[in-house]
Amino acid sequence: MLDPHHSRPIDVHRWSDHPEVRALINDLWDRHFQPWATKSTRGPKPKTRHKDQLKVLLLDLYVAWTTDPELAIGVHLNNSEWRTNSRYNALHLSKVIVEYVHHLAELGLIDLSPGSFSGPGAMANRNARIRAATPLQALFHRAKFGLGDIGHSKDRECVILRGEDGKPIEYEDTVDTRKMRRKLRTYNDRLARTFVDIPTLDQPFVDRAITTGPRAGRVQRLPIGPSNQFVRRVFSRGRWDLNGRYYGGWWQQIDSELRKQIHINDVPMVEVDYRAQHINILSIEAGAGPIEGDPYDLTEGYLEGVDRTTQRKYLKYLALTAINAKDRTTAFRAFRDNYPKGDPGKRFTNDELDRILEEFVRRTPQLRPSLFADQGIRLMHIDSQIAERVLRWCAIKDLPVLCVHDSFIIDYNHSLLLKLAMSLASKAVLGVSLAVSQNFVGLDDLEGEKLRADYVEVRALERTKGYLERKKVIAPA
Repeated sequence: MLDPHHSRPIDVHRWSDHPEVRALINDLWDRHFQPWATKSTRGPKPKTRHKDQLKVLLLDLYVAWTTDPELAIGVHLNNSEWRTNSRYNALHLSKVIVEYVHHLAELGLIDLSPGSFSGPGAMANRNARIRAATPLQALFHRAKFGLGDIGHSKDRECVILRGEDGKPIEYEDTVDTRKMRRKLRTYNDRLARTFVDIPTLDQPFVDRAITTGPRAGRVQRLPIGPSNQFVRRVFSRGRWDLNGRYYGGWWQQIDSELRKQIHINDVPMVEVDYRAQHINILSIEAGAGPIEGDPYDLTEGYLEGVDRTTQRKYLKYLALTAINAKDRTTAFRAFRDNYPKGDPGKRFTNDELDRILEEFVRRTPQLRPSLFADQGIRLMHIDSQIAERVLRWCAIKDLPVLCVHDSFIIDYNHSLLLKLAMSLASKAVLGVSLAVSQNFVGLDDLEGEKLRADYVEVRALERTKGYLERKKVIAPA
């Protein structure tokens, strides 16, 4: 039975010119979609051929099925949601998609779970969910193409403006948006030519345990590879001075321990991050300069029964949540919601959280005005400006680099160059260079042939057969 919670939104920009894809679509079109073939010869000509719109839908069903046979796709069945002139619909998909969904369900080729609507803004509202049914899965099994043969429209929008409700809204282009789009397309083109993967993974996905929400206790499958590394900039609340961060790469969606195994063009990585970036930005703005030491380090035993490392994690999340939130109640609720049942963080009372925050501002009094002041979305814009400069500098050097908001990943031959770029970028935006830390030393941090050779051996990981096969596709010898 289809689980509506185990789903992702439809990707309306799937595309492939592979001859075997064309053969599959032609076969289904000729056998089951003749009414639309006839319809397409009458009336106004659609911006995208009806057959090609069917191809987009089937390709995304294929990608979902390949990723996880149980994964469903969320799709609008309201005609008004299919706006062919939207900048977020580069292939101009139309309301004919709604007809295709119903027809595919009637044919038994897809499973369909209707959406629900309880009222404007209701939490229970959701789109319909679809998934390849057994007959369509059989066709996919026999297909002579794979994930590596499926890409995206070159015109896919990468500069996103979201409204107050979090949904993308239309906007008029400016000199700035055109410049951002041009830079991002260049960056995404470079990523498409870069082999970013994890050698220990035989299959191109990671299974992650879900700890909160309606699917807590279950597993989510995250695709690793080109199908999940398109990067976009997202601005919020209908304003160009809020948010603006870089989102989209699969490396942002895995934990820091697994990120340590990432290889870029088959070379081990180094991740360099700004220390307490948002806290330090606020301190600089308050005229106190960057904070000395670790602002999140509480005294040993400050929280009874909690070790010092865990104390730090709690304080860091609490402080950042308090800075992001508009009020105390929302902040404390968000803090507790972040932790699964059984975690001590779930049980902290408001008074206990207040006490922890008071200890934090006692050490950093310049930050008190920033608590419960909705600062997060503004700070994200500042860190996105810093990230933009880091990525631009690395692009000039033709160095592939991955962004994780306040940290960056590069191959271990170029960690010194990345640290220089990060220093220059933060100084350009803030007037002072922010301190950085890194999860590994870079190979270029080391001197002496023997020491470097030993380090290469220590960082070496066994490469699985699947990894080597994927490498041939992205980075042929």
